[in-house]
Amino acid sequence: MINSFNNLNNSLIEGLKKSNITKPTSVQNQVIPLVFKNKDIIAESETGTGKTLAYLLPLFEKINTSKKEMQTIILAPTHELVMQIHNEIKLLSKNSNINIKSIAIIGEVNIKRQIDKLKEKPQIIVGSAGRVLELIKKRKISAHTIKTIVIDEGDRLLDENNLFPVKAIIKSVMKDTQLMVFSATINEKTINTAKKLMKNPEIIKIKNTTIISDNINHMYFICEKRDKIEVLRKLLSSIKTKKAIVFINKNSEIQLTNSKLLYHHINCSSIYGNSSKEDRKKAIDNFKNGKINILIASDLAARGLDIKGITHIFNLDIPENSKEYLHRVGRTGRAGNIGTAISIITTQELFLINKFEKEFNINIKPKKIYKGSIMDLHVKNSHVPHTFKKLK
Repeated sequence: MINSFNNLNNSLIEGLKKSNITKPTSVQNQVIPLVFKNKDIIAESETGTGKTLAYLLPLFEKINTSKKEMQTIILAPTHELVMQIHNEIKLLSKNSNINIKSIAIIGEVNIKRQIDKLKEKPQIIVGSAGRVLELIKKRKISAHTIKTIVIDEGDRLLDENNLFPVKAIIKSVMKDTQLMVFSATINEKTINTAKKLMKNPEIIKIKNTTIISDNINHMYFICEKRDKIEVLRKLLSSIKTKKAIVFINKNSEIQLTNSKLLYHHINCSSIYGNSSKEDRKKAIDNFKNGKINILIASDLAARGLDIKGITHIFNLDIPENSKEYLHRVGRTGRAGNIGTAISIITTQELFLINKFEKEFNINIKPKKIYKGSIMDLHVKNSHVPHTFKKLK
């Protein structure tokens, strides 16, 4: 087991120190040496375990900075994740003083501007599969110079809805191009799909002993379904959080919740699957820079978001899928900071709380809000007293 970044050059090590990173994570330990050996890789590791740096660090060593040519393509399923990876590259380049240029390529954006930027011959292209393929067909991305393709969130990019452009991109590059697939969760179907595209890939599955960070406090509040937004409003008023995400399952409910909270002068905005790229970018930028402190989102819209300083996660709709709960709460309690995950549930949803407690070995504490203060709620044998069904 490697306990340091000694296999990297000093510039990268010093650059990492500027971000307070001194030791590799488990996925970085296993991936970095394989990238240097030019192995094809399929890697599964939970959200927040450093997958992006696992492939970026060795790529920074392998890329020939003396050549002004496109050498790496990184594919991601959402605008937000594309920009997150692109910004990570820029930060690493700045902190390490390694002159590697990156360009973000996404759909629904002026393609002429992207073509102009590609004339600068960036070494790394981060983008959505559809637009990257379009630019390869237009011969604006030189596929023959690409040495590595990274497929981030492979569970989505290799599903039936997204596979065609990904396969077409891989077919356009040289046969010896290194392929890497990363995701928080990869099922056997995805692994088999990836194997067909690769050359004897190394499969890495990181088993975490503590799946959910110990820095997160978990709690839940019980009410009638019709009272959920009102309970959320009272909690936001009581807690006065600086930065929080509210998760909701349905797009229509996201817009309704946003309108109701705005009516009560709560500084919020929303993103959801059908919102435009411009609206999503504006909402996320405003959330990052503090112009709004509450972001209302669906799981799909928030996937890949890595925003510093999130103190609270609210589940206005609790997810039935355990991995979605893991993904949501993983947005807080990062980098050694303390976070809080709050679920607002009905009595019928209490079984999900019990399920998450058992599966993740965590304690989700029952609470109530009374006269603006959060207090313990004593629940016996998982039965909820009628007096607490409607919170006052």
